[in-house]
Amino acid sequence: MAFPTQENIILENEKEIGCKFPSSYRNKMMNENGGEIEFSDDHWQLFPFFDKTDKKTISRTCNSIFKETKLAREWRGFPDNAIAIATNGCGDFLVFIKENTHLKNEVYIWLHETTELKKVAVDFSEIF
Repeated sequence: MAFPTQENIILENEKEIGCKFPSSYRNKMMNENGGEIEFSDDHWQLFPFFDKTDKKTISRTCNSIFKETKLAREWRGFPDNAIAIATNGCGDFLVFIKENTHLKNEVYIWLHETTELKKVAVDFSEIF
């Protein structure tokens, strides 16, 4: 179950990750920080922005974007400039691509078996 978050939480996470997220993604996460979506014939678990406000929010957001991206980078072939925003639980990730200090609006699926990046949306708003 996803819960809303606040702008200051997103800003803290952007500082930690070193880039600004696309506005359509930020808006979705403001209303539901994490949760599930169905897209591309699969179920995806969105990674939340980490919220250290209290013990309850820490436990709800411990599988944060920052943490999950760090773990994804241990996979063979995961792009250095990719930020993982969701997983299907089978090794594939939905990702944004980092370009300087911003993330591109496009959403990609990173396929763990082939290490291929497949563009699936021009903007995050297309997938939810």
